[in-house]
Amino acid sequence: MSDALAWEEAQVGAARDDPTARLALLDRTYRGPSGRAPHHLPFRRAALSFMRWQARRGLLNPLDGASPGSVWWRAVNERLLVDGCEALALVAGRTGDPSTPAVRRWLEFIASPTPACWYQAHNASIVAGYLEHRARADGESAAERFFMNVALVRVLYAHALVAAPRLALGWLAPIARLLGDPRVGVAGAFLSLHRVVPDVYPLTREVEWYIGEEQRLGRLLDYAVIVPRLQSLYTWSSVELGETRLLGLVRDGSPVYAWPYEQRHVWRAQQLPFLATAIAHVTRAR
Repeated sequence: MSDALAWEEAQVGAARDDPTARLALLDRTYRGPSGRAPHHLPFRRAALSFMRWQARRGLLNPLDGASPGSVWWRAVNERLLVDGCEALALVAGRTGDPSTPAVRRWLEFIASPTPACWYQAHNASIVAGYLEHRARADGESAAERFFMNVALVRVLYAHALVAAPRLALGWLAPIARLLGDPRVGVAGAFLSLHRVVPDVYPLTREVEWYIGEEQRLGRLLDYAVIVPRLQSLYTWSSVELGETRLLGLVRDGSPVYAWPYEQRHVWRAQQLPFLATAIAHVTRAR
């Protein structure tokens, strides 16, 4: 085992059952070997926002505690920590070669800290986590599996806002990069899902109940803007991330990660208000 992998395993292992320690470790990966990385630190905003949401829901709690966390969410979150820590170790001069394509993406981000590079690295780790832990997703409730797909859709769409603005917002493409920039608050709030999913775990109600409770702005964005371009979004993301298996997580424009295609009705709003119809028209891809 290389020095970089050994260091990464020690760091992640020590934080595994402590949500606060996980957050601190994520923060550390953006500070660089010296603890000072002013060009990289602003990018932690969106990542920390998403992880704080996971911690608030109890998803990262120890599995043997009074309020056990989620096996699946913990595993996917850990993949992000593993890749970031390995990249940090390599930059610090520890021996070894990047063990995964995602780690190579993180090294590219470290060398060129731009929004597009950040999304390539972050989403490469997230998608790898989804693919690696597909079997674990089956142990979650139907509502939880639905929101796994929502989380993936949103992080892919946020990437498109920055790197493919016309795909993401059609005629409104000129403002897309600002909305998707992970260094500003809008992207962090969008990725955290705190306005979509209750801060409780596990979810015990039917999926339709949670959809009905979603705040109006979230529904407008998801159903009027994102859903109509889902197939194109996954196709673009698979090329951008170099991960063809991502195409297996969508079918005819409906997400199917641990979700039956036969229940695709949850991705289609029965009736959208006039404002949503207007937004859908304005943002339609050209």
